[in-house]
Amino acid sequence: MPAEWAPHRGTWLSWPHKEASWPGGFEPIPDIFADIVRHLVPHEEVHINVGDEALEESARGVLRRAGVPLARVFFHRHPTNDAWCRDHGPVFVHREGGGRRKQLILDWGYNAWGNKYPPFDLDDVVPTRIGAELAIPVLAPGLVLEGGSIEVNGAGTLLTTEQCLLNPNRNPGRSREEIEAALRKYLGARNILWLGQGIEGDDTDGHVDDLTRFVDPVTVVTAVEDDPRDANYEPLRDNLRRLRTMTDQDGRPLRVIELPMPPALHREGQRLPASYANFYIANETVLLPGFDTTMDERAGSVLQAQFPTRRVVVIRCTDLVWGLGAIHCVTQQWPALSG
Repeated sequence: MPAEWAPHRGTWLSWPHKEASWPGGFEPIPDIFADIVRHLVPHEEVHINVGDEALEESARGVLRRAGVPLARVFFHRHPTNDAWCRDHGPVFVHREGGGRRKQLILDWGYNAWGNKYPPFDLDDVVPTRIGAELAIPVLAPGLVLEGGSIEVNGAGTLLTTEQCLLNPNRNPGRSREEIEAALRKYLGARNILWLGQGIEGDDTDGHVDDLTRFVDPVTVVTAVEDDPRDANYEPLRDNLRRLRTMTDQDGRPLRVIELPMPPALHREGQRLPASYANFYIANETVLLPGFDTTMDERAGSVLQAQFPTRRVVVIRCTDLVWGLGAIHCVTQQWPALSG
């Protein structure tokens, strides 16, 4: 599996339509998606799953009103239950053989984070539908796994969390060793690194894309909470301690950069999983979730130092994260085959 910073052909999204995912707060969500698309189209194609003509026309209208040029936006009639394309979308991998590189799609099982939000039957088959449309071979590893639960450096090292991948609500009866064997076989992971717990309010059971992200083959940025009274303080410190003992696939110690957490964000008495680690790396740009705090600038500075050839852009996500996810959760990269 290529690293996220490898050249993209495009980015996949699933256009939002499930109002229950943002109870009483759906109205601004399509405009946030339009803002994401607006910042992507100068640099790569954008492919959007829409279930029917009415949803496509609605999406086109939102994008036009936002001033988004549509020449590099492509709509695909793949119905979805929800908008979290990182977790239900295709995971693209590359296979070398016969002197040439081939692209494959992995269709992991998807059960809406442990059967929390049925129905999810439409989301579960999105990768296979996309593979059939694009004539890209599809492999089904036979394990439940969401895209947000894994993070790779493109050179053989994979990060994940015990809270998620070992959770019995995903693959009951499967051992750590069996899960690691599948990660090695299908993702080319020679070196699997396990973090512990996720952040407060995360209904995915500890997705790594709210915690720790590779920014180059040997460097990670990891979310750290400075307030000892905050519920996230100790879990994030534990992950930081683990990372400082870890190495890449060649035995080199990881370079660990601390990324601040935004102040605790609540809505209707619920802690939301706001994290600056939920950024998305695209061609020539990095989209950083913003939460209307003075910490946005600090987080942006940390990331900009790691991506000197890409421009870090803040997308306001206070409304988006009411759905318990942010920018990385709604995007899925389509690597360029030649990259």
